[in-house]
Amino acid sequence: MFTRREMLNRCGTGMGALGLANLFAQEGLLSEASAAEAKGGNPLAPKTPHFKPKAKSIIHLFMHGGPSHVDTFDPKPALAKYRGQRPEAVKNLGTERRTFNLLPSPFKFEKHGQSGLEISELFKEVATCADDLCVIRSMQTDIPNHDPSIVMMCSGSNLTNRPAFGSWLLYGLGSENRNLPGFITLCPGRPAYVGPAIWSSSFLPGIYQACHVNHRDPNPEKVMDHLKNLQLGRTAQREQLDLLKALNEQHLEKHQQESALQTRIQSMEMAFRMQMEAHEAFDLSTETATTREAYGKGHFNDGCILARRLVERGVRVVQLYYDSQENWDSHESTDHQAQCCKRVDKPIAALLKDLKQRGLLNDTLVLWGGEFGRTPTNEGTGTGRDHNHYGFSVWLAGGGVKGGMAYGATDEFGFTAAENKMHVHDLHATMLHLMGLDHEKLTYPYSGRNFRLTDVAGKVCKGIIA
Repeated sequence: MFTRREMLNRCGTGMGALGLANLFAQEGLLSEASAAEAKGGNPLAPKTPHFKPKAKSIIHLFMHGGPSHVDTFDPKPALAKYRGQRPEAVKNLGTERRTFNLLPSPFKFEKHGQSGLEISELFKEVATCADDLCVIRSMQTDIPNHDPSIVMMCSGSNLTNRPAFGSWLLYGLGSENRNLPGFITLCPGRPAYVGPAIWSSSFLPGIYQACHVNHRDPNPEKVMDHLKNLQLGRTAQREQLDLLKALNEQHLEKHQQESALQTRIQSMEMAFRMQMEAHEAFDLSTETATTREAYGKGHFNDGCILARRLVERGVRVVQLYYDSQENWDSHESTDHQAQCCKRVDKPIAALLKDLKQRGLLNDTLVLWGGEFGRTPTNEGTGTGRDHNHYGFSVWLAGGGVKGGMAYGATDEFGFTAAENKMHVHDLHATMLHLMGLDHEKLTYPYSGRNFRLTDVAGKVCKGIIA
């Protein structure tokens, strides 16, 4: 029960706040998400990009731990010529640990496809897709340490308090499927480094947070906890949710700044709708035996199939982690890198071919890589390599990039980016551009200023755009 004074106060304040919100929205003083909420809209509804996009979804194959570029996609014959030496050009390049002398790759490189792109024997299957790959050999990041570099690759900052690039894309473009989250992270358990902060929406509205899926067990009944309500049918659930929503919205009238409650309302709506489609999306038993054989067995293999199934169903961003228990960090021996490559080679090639065969590769941008590379020198007395942030490789495929090319280059030893240097900010700016977004215009007001994915840097790399 309200007193007459309380009732008038609630009505007056509520109508005034509603009018002010609409006025701000009309004047463009609210973020797009806030404007949508002010109009009673869905913040996940598809939004108009800044210009015509070349891609509409992204699959990020994240090889956290640091793949060795000089053993995979950046051949360096000079390492064999100067084996065991410490040339003047690399003497003062310090990394996280002590590095010794130049160590050539024990793996052979060959030219593949019509393009003649050079790829290591460690990626025999991926090499069959050479003409679809755009290998960026001049990547750089800021710090030779896992945690800040992983956060940088995922959110454009060395700090853990910034939104993931998937959250930025969802904020800028919305989602194509209202019954599935627009940003899904496939990681079998907690990631080896940092934790869930790397797929956080941070200061962006919580509805843009990634949905973490532990896909270690591919059973669709287990891949998401509590996906189905075993006690209530859909009608009863809808009535219960409507009542709860009404109570929450009544609370919001008095506490309109509680964005967490708004997020919770939207999340419960999403959870309810997911019952209609999530089970089917994660049910790999519907795939043909031929497809399953092409991808192979293993949770990363299953993750690659799921990534294709999710973008096929309109999910905007899918991020697939190599593993949660193991990673690419190989300080002791190059053998560890070889084992990592062996695990991912077949399913990645199958994913690229599957996307292409279904006509999805044209508008799906695939990104492969880690947070940094490895040194061309040995660490200690073994054959392991230390972290290398001065220069490393990632590759892109589909989604409007030129295939069958290598962009940029490291020095003759593979230690530092030397030609067409590309920072992570430049990579993110280019990814947003391919998705139809101007990285300088995709901003969000927070803590007294506008923030963006690329901070105050980043240039679109037009040289790799088809």
